[in-house]
Amino acid sequence: MAGVNKADLVLSGGGVKGIALAGAVAALVEAGYGPQRISGTSAGALVGAVLAAAVQSGRQSAAQLEELAMNIDYRAFLDPGPIERVPVVGPAWGVLSGGGIYRGEALRDWVADRLADYGVTTFADLAIKDRNLPPEQRYRLVVTVADVTLRQLTRLPWDYERIYGLDPDEQSVADAVRASTAIPFFFQPATLTSAEGRTSTLVDGGLLSNFPIDSLDRTDGAQPRWPTFGVTLLPNLPADNAQVIPALRPLHLLGSPTLLEQVVTTILVGRDQAYLNQPRVSVRTIRIDTSEVGVLDFDLPERDKRLLYDKGQRAGEGFLATWDWADYLARFR
Repeated sequence: MAGVNKADLVLSGGGVKGIALAGAVAALVEAGYGPQRISGTSAGALVGAVLAAAVQSGRQSAAQLEELAMNIDYRAFLDPGPIERVPVVGPAWGVLSGGGIYRGEALRDWVADRLADYGVTTFADLAIKDRNLPPEQRYRLVVTVADVTLRQLTRLPWDYERIYGLDPDEQSVADAVRASTAIPFFFQPATLTSAEGRTSTLVDGGLLSNFPIDSLDRTDGAQPRWPTFGVTLLPNLPADNAQVIPALRPLHLLGSPTLLEQVVTTILVGRDQAYLNQPRVSVRTIRIDTSEVGVLDFDLPERDKRLLYDKGQRAGEGFLATWDWADYLARFR
């Protein structure tokens, strides 16, 4: 990518707030930064996958990111199964049974269609040639997933062969994004069957690492070739947990919010504040205040979409106004 400043990107989770991620990345692109590798969790995986496909095809632009953000119809992602369609009882059953209210297939199909526009289906389509990277990491995109069967964090496509015995080049990018966005109890978990026939249950990577800022850092102690910018959303826990899981509102007639609600709420908007306060992390992170919008506000009006996108773009511009690569290297490398 001649004529641009190279940078790697790490995009956090945050549900529908992910629209703001696109705005921040647009600010970076407009400033002349060309994304090389993208790491994402949940909403960051969704935005990152489309961005990676655009970069791979040489068609990334700020206008493309704005179009992506403003044309996502989150309501179309809400695809309940037969039982979950039953008013009141169905959604509550989806949560309490552990299966989830929505199937997640509509989201998966939307991602697959967007990727197909750029000629991307499997991770082979996102392979890059970079001898400075381990062979398993030579991909434009990596997404974070929580494997609750093996009780560990998984990075796809990096871990397909090591953990599951599968050829990463043959694996669907949309399936990986679907797994990373499987918010526990809201979307049904994804599954992955290993070469040995073992089936793993996969859920939202934010369960274990909502902002994997170090995922693209060098591990050999050498100086980085270019910066890795993080973009994170700063949600606050809502005063009313029913804002996070509306399907459980009828259960409040029986008393105060349940431990289940409290645990799920913490997972969905879990804070990375202690990590973000580390100077070496904070100085390279674009923080976006998205407190006006709920994590699962899938019925988002157009004005709120625009609000989120613009907030992300302004946060990116503000970050770049003070960013100094040479100073970062002097202080932390």
